[in-house]
Formats: sequence, C-alpha cells, structure tokens
Amino acid sequence: MKTLCTLADLEAAINYWRSKSPSVGEELALCPQASALAEPYALMIMDRKREIALETLDEKARKALLGWQESL
Repeated sequence: MKTLCTLADLEAAINYWRSKSPSVGEELALCPQASALAEPYALMIMDRKREIALETLDEKARKALLGWQESL
C-alpha cells in the first residue's frame, strides 16, 4: 500500500465520491467522504505540498481515500 498521498489522489478521490453521492441542498453540502477529504486537499494547496504521508490523514479521510483506491 502507498504511504504517500498526492494532491492528485485527493482530487480524484473527492471527484469519485462526488460522482457517487452528488452535493445536496441549497448549500450544496458534500457527502461525508468528500467532506473528509476536502480539508487535507485545501491545506495541501495552501501549503503548496504535492504529497503528504497517509498517516497524517484523520480516520475519516483515510477511509474515504482507501475506498476510492479500492474502486480502481
């Protein structure tokens, strides 16, 4: 299993979960999986990081990322 997560990985995982469960309501709320991945994705962009260690993701984000990887 990969120990690093790239920005492209997070973007692809977010898009995967959004396609499985589109945003809903007037506020266009993200599904729980995409929401869990959105924060580390935004932080990587702000910090100009291309990759982060998988273990730095919280449990929800890690599960969402692994769920996406299993779908490949």
